[in-house]
Amino acid sequence: MVLRNSRRRCLASAAHPEESDVVIVGGGPAGLALASALGNSAEVSKSLRVVLVEAGDLSKIRDWAPAQNSFSNRVSSITNASRAFLKDIGAWSHVQLDRTAPVEEMQVWDGISDARVAFSAAEMMTPERVALDEMSRLVENLNLQRALLRHISSMPGVSIVDRTKVQSIEKEEREGNGWPLVHLSDGRVLRARLLVGADGFNSPVRSYAGIESYGWAYDTQAIVATMNHHPRTAFEPPNTVAYQRFLPTGPIAFLPLSHTSSSLVWSTKPPLAKALQASDPAVLAGMINAAFRLPEVSMRYLHNRVLEAHAGGSTLLSDELNKEIAWREQSHNVDPRTAYSVTALSRSAPGGIPPAGSDLLPPFVTSIQEGTIASFPLRMSHADAYVGEGRGARTVLVGDAAHTIHPLAGQGLNLGLGDAEALAHCIHTAVRNGGDVGSYTALAPYARDRYFENHKMLSAVDKLHKLYSATAEPVVWARSVGLEVLNELDTIKAALMMSAGSARRTDPASVGWSVAASSLETVARSVNSAKSVGDTIVGLAGATAQGLLKRLSNSSRP
Repeated sequence: MVLRNSRRRCLASAAHPEESDVVIVGGGPAGLALASALGNSAEVSKSLRVVLVEAGDLSKIRDWAPAQNSFSNRVSSITNASRAFLKDIGAWSHVQLDRTAPVEEMQVWDGISDARVAFSAAEMMTPERVALDEMSRLVENLNLQRALLRHISSMPGVSIVDRTKVQSIEKEEREGNGWPLVHLSDGRVLRARLLVGADGFNSPVRSYAGIESYGWAYDTQAIVATMNHHPRTAFEPPNTVAYQRFLPTGPIAFLPLSHTSSSLVWSTKPPLAKALQASDPAVLAGMINAAFRLPEVSMRYLHNRVLEAHAGGSTLLSDELNKEIAWREQSHNVDPRTAYSVTALSRSAPGGIPPAGSDLLPPFVTSIQEGTIASFPLRMSHADAYVGEGRGARTVLVGDAAHTIHPLAGQGLNLGLGDAEALAHCIHTAVRNGGDVGSYTALAPYARDRYFENHKMLSAVDKLHKLYSATAEPVVWARSVGLEVLNELDTIKAALMMSAGSARRTDPASVGWSVAASSLETVARSVNSAKSVGDTIVGLAGATAQGLLKRLSNSSRP
């Protein structure tokens, strides 16, 4: 009898689907941000019914209440542009700010040559010539998702259907352009004027729309964890600096969360990631400290020691690792009075006068927060289109359903929030003009606004990953010269930070002309003062780097 009644409900739902103006599949940050933006608009909420469908249990996120000094291992760098969007839609006020940390400076260096570039918020100004306090803000993904859910809970025009899977999507059979019918696991069917895919890399919405995606998996695995360390002293910079070292096996990043906690994102080869994840957390902590301090040749040796132990069915012991590190430091003549000595730092008491070079390196990791070590594969992908056509009409993609990116620049979540902002603007414009929010005409501006912007970021990050994976001496020399030259050009660095979202999204033309004008003035002054040297460096490094990037790009094509 129960099965028969359930069957009847399914047939009734298929015969009489629920009318929905916007159906968002996926309850991640991008999907929730879009729902929040639509619900925050008085015009949109009055005119449209918005439904968000999520397979997981969102109540766990809504009720998330971690201990004060405990942090999640999935953290994102929310740029100023993304934060401005979240403030505009009213969601940022729901973020628990005492669990966030500003990034005021970034230290990035080559793992082989030690060529270094520093980015600072103090070097940046908005187009209105207003100085910025921070480049971005580190926020736990759960903190952001909880904030968006709390904001949506006050919106009568937005409904959330969680713990419910999308079973199938089919096109409505009727004359003209039929709407998508979304069949849910609870038996309901949603008829969507506009179907939004915010459902991740393996997007059912993208499959329904018939949109192909290109890209590749990297031979790289990301290790994430929450690290504990002593607070910075009065003689050191505060824990508001992000550090990233590019090793040939992949970049390792140290991201501030609080005075005594930071987040790890270490991209490395899959076998090493597996071995480190299986090791004692003390071994991982030791390897992190070494990865930021020891020469690359010694890191290769330590990697092999970890891999050999794992292949033999055991793990490298913490004492064994410490002895190996001490021996490597002696062979490299590492001064124990500097912050580059892992052995000396492990024996020193916290506080007091810091060792030389402590401003160039992250805090010494004392332990790993229990239960936070995890890893996941990395890939780059980009959908051929963001808006469906033909039988896939009335569909649009945002976030990871449209693109995935290597985490080395911390742009993945920000690209998704940028998508949500642009799509919400298109939907609002269509409503205001009395248009059809699911029509290609209404959605085309979204694709024009976001596709090329996302493609530029995806391409740049992919090339950076390939460039810093190389170990050939000419390649290392070329990229090191480029990095050191870049470090002297504050205007160009500011332009790079603005393009990465450190300044609020605004009119691209005005920003571009402002940056270009300032850049030309800087270059002109440099050339006038040292023309011959400048011509040699720029010509040689530029030609080498351009040829290298072309070869790397061609090598990745099928």
